[in-house]
Amino acid sequence: MRIDKFLKVSRVIKRRTLAQEACNRQKVTINGKVAKPGSIVKEGDIIEISFGESSTKFRVKKVTEHVRKEEAPEMIEIL
Repeated sequence: MRIDKFLKVSRVIKRRTLAQEACNRQKVTINGKVAKPGSIVKEGDIIEISFGESSTKFRVKKVTEHVRKEEAPEMIEIL
C-alpha cells in the first residue's frame, strides 16, 4: 500500500492530500529513508513523521485497504 494512503487509512493523518504534502516536504521516513507519496509500506516497517520540533515514530502492524474507525489503532504500534 502507498504511504500516503496508509497514513490516511490508519488515521495518523486526517486527509490523503495532507499525507502527500508531508511526504513531498520530506517529513516522512520509512525505515530511515525519506518517503515519497508512492512509497510502498509493508508490515514491520518503521515510519517516522516530523511535526515541527517533535516527531512521531511507529511500527506498521497490519496493512489493510479498508478499515473501520474502531480498527484503525490496531494498524500501528507507537514506539
